[in-house]
Amino acid sequence: MLTIEHLTKTYPGGKTAVRDLSLHVESGDIYGFIGHNGAGKTTTIMAAVGLLPFEAGDIRIGGISIREDPLACKRMFAYIPDDPLLYPYLTGQQYLDFMADVFEVSRADRTRRTEELAQTFGLNDALGDLTSSYSHGMKQKLAILGALIHAPRLLILDEPFVGLDPEAVVALKGIMGELCRRGGAVFFSTHVLDVAERLCRKVAIIRQGRLVAAGETAALTGGKTLEETFMEVVHHGEADPAGHNPAAET
Repeated sequence: MLTIEHLTKTYPGGKTAVRDLSLHVESGDIYGFIGHNGAGKTTTIMAAVGLLPFEAGDIRIGGISIREDPLACKRMFAYIPDDPLLYPYLTGQQYLDFMADVFEVSRADRTRRTEELAQTFGLNDALGDLTSSYSHGMKQKLAILGALIHAPRLLILDEPFVGLDPEAVVALKGIMGELCRRGGAVFFSTHVLDVAERLCRKVAIIRQGRLVAAGETAALTGGKTLEETFMEVVHHGEADPAGHNPAAET
């Protein structure tokens, strides 16, 4: 579903934010991407969705290179940044209609999906309001609705739970699970390790731009909590007491 191979991204000035990073997100995966602030998570995600050029490696979505055919890739996924930027002079409904137009969603499908999702996230009464009047949490919910309006096969999310109320968190988890049960996949960054541990089939840990551990969550943690494993890996560069480092395993 999403394959990142030997990704390297260097910013002007010489700072290498991501170095030779490889991972594979398969159909059915909820895949967590964790690391400290500045570790390279957002850079990796922005490269994966076509918002950042990169110097080396390749990123493929559904087998298609994001470099060679970005439009074909973007038809298959939806991206939600950690701080969604909405058009302030559109109402919530106008924003959803705009997103549906971009992805050529039929009138019947967009109406049905809007009604279902707005009900799920409690936005029914706010869709007629300008997005500039929305709270951060409401903007996050509207961005989720806009991302789901074309029924993507892959969700790529950067800190998706930040700013959401508990009911919205539960709703988003349910949508992520249902998408994967239907053969889709989810790749998301998070600092909330207990959520990642409960939700993710696989996780990857990045440190200073390098992937230091990756694999199935249960195998990676080896009976420890994900928090314990994360602290061990980022401080000692190993994922278990024997020193085994499963970086790049999937």
